[in-house]
Amino acid sequence: MMATPEYCLVMAQYNAWQNGQLRAACEKLTEANLRADRGAFFGSVMATLNHILWGDTLWMSRFDGGDGPAVAAKDHVDLCATFAIWAQERQRMDQRILQWAECVTPESLSGELQWYAQMLDKDMHKPVGLCAVHLFNHQTHHRGQIHALLTSFGRTPGDTDLVLMPEDTSWH
Repeated sequence: MMATPEYCLVMAQYNAWQNGQLRAACEKLTEANLRADRGAFFGSVMATLNHILWGDTLWMSRFDGGDGPAVAAKDHVDLCATFAIWAQERQRMDQRILQWAECVTPESLSGELQWYAQMLDKDMHKPVGLCAVHLFNHQTHHRGQIHALLTSFGRTPGDTDLVLMPEDTSWH
């Protein structure tokens, strides 16, 4: 068992909650702070935000058959030119992930997912359930990097513990 419909829904809700908190913390940063290379894997807060959004867009296109990223893999850290554009696109993507998660069935999580990986230049195939777990793990991993960057700027991004997620999910 890699993923269940319940897991996907809880993680989609967690994703939206966490991205809302990051958005609020990042809104208080200057453009210079958002783009400053702070030694993170992708350098800056903005590049890391774009990386997560690009990855989410790519994975969702594989899961729901919708649109993929608007830029090639090599340009993924420049996906959104401004924080304001990113914030709008992030909210849209969070809704897309929630809508997908609300429709996930055990059957849709079974079988293999096949795709061409641009960054690796090869055809790939993995169990769909594993890919769903990866979508959420990838987000959490890179949000942790942003959390550390925000802390270094003196910002408090808020709680990240899944067990502290509000039960009222009206924020999505």
